[in-house]
Amino acid sequence: MHCNDIGRYERGQSKPTAETLTRLAQALGVSGDFLMEGRTDEAAKATFEDRELLMQFKEVEQLNEVDKHLVKEFIIAFLTKKRLENMMGNSAA
Repeated sequence: MHCNDIGRYERGQSKPTAETLTRLAQALGVSGDFLMEGRTDEAAKATFEDRELLMQFKEVEQLNEVDKHLVKEFIIAFLTKKRLENMMGNSAA
């Protein structure tokens, strides 16, 4: 995709095809709904494959803000640890 195409999409001078939207969404790690409407709520529910994890996130949503913040911090710490482990494993190979 050429940067001129993206500029035309942003200015509303042209509309991407469904295939182009799908490829853009995959490249950006978002849903097609998000690209078209800026919403992720329903798209996230529709594509969430681990139902147990989805139910746990729904429970977390019911927590008070302090507890939700703690859960988020734990997730960030865990994911950061995994990224570092992957980086260290990749550089050792």
